[in-house]
Amino acid sequence: MLTLLIAGAMALIQTAASTSTPVTLPSQPAPLHGTLLIPGTEPHAVAVIIPGSGPTDRNGDNPLGATGGNLRLLAEGLADEGVATLRIDKRGIGESAAAGADESRLTFTAYADDARAWAAEAAARTGAPCAWLIGHSEGSLVSLAATRTPDDRICGLVLIAGPGRPLGAILREQLAGLPEPLKTQAFAALSELEQGRTVAETPPQLAALFRPSVQPYLISMLAQDPAALIANYGAPVLILQGTTDLQVTMADARALSAAQPRATLAPFEGVNHMLKVAPMDRAANLATYRDPSLPLAPGVVDTVASFIIAHSPER
Repeated sequence: MLTLLIAGAMALIQTAASTSTPVTLPSQPAPLHGTLLIPGTEPHAVAVIIPGSGPTDRNGDNPLGATGGNLRLLAEGLADEGVATLRIDKRGIGESAAAGADESRLTFTAYADDARAWAAEAAARTGAPCAWLIGHSEGSLVSLAATRTPDDRICGLVLIAGPGRPLGAILREQLAGLPEPLKTQAFAALSELEQGRTVAETPPQLAALFRPSVQPYLISMLAQDPAALIANYGAPVLILQGTTDLQVTMADARALSAAQPRATLAPFEGVNHMLKVAPMDRAANLATYRDPSLPLAPGVVDTVASFIIAHSPER
């Protein structure tokens, strides 16, 4: 019992001593912004945390119903384990909104370029030889795309709840339950976008997905093949996936693992897209998205931290 109390006290001391610093990265047409969280002791490594799709900020929150702070919790947990993190507002979101003000000019490649720039910034600010990319959901695909250009400033990847198949296949699964003729119209629009062609008329009910201003971005993202990207990447990769994720499935994680057998696959039973313990029941599962009091599932932080520390080059 005394040992447990001492360990708990030490953890609290290290958490309290962590230093949080706002970071600005020069960019056009406006700077990008993030938060650097440094552990109270000399960090073993540093990682950039890249958020998922939509208006998701550096903490993992967005106005569409996710307010559980999963990425903030991940950063804080990693700090307790001695891993520094730089979590970011991606271009066009949060404090980085002005950097992506013209949605029609935003492409997936810009996010990948930003990830490499953030990795260099994180390494420079901490004195590390390189930085890890931790990508959540769409951020996983951004992390993979960032490795298309060889860059020794990236140590390796942690892919959390990331797609293992092209976006078109995943969207068709998610849209399969639409009533007709809406489903046929949606699938037709997807096919055009996959061919690199914009669509003039789309169903008003699907404006959030197919609005004209976002179509150039969709075209660039639909062209990404995560299995091909990971197959061509030789540095360490951790693939982490929960079994009760309603948005990305174990099939995606297995597809990534099959494409790159040297990667480490870490399935988490009963863990959802927000990295929290949740059942498959949709209502109960989605309720965790809005509850910041819920911690991350046991073992998630330890798995990520252990992998990063074990595979990081010596400082």
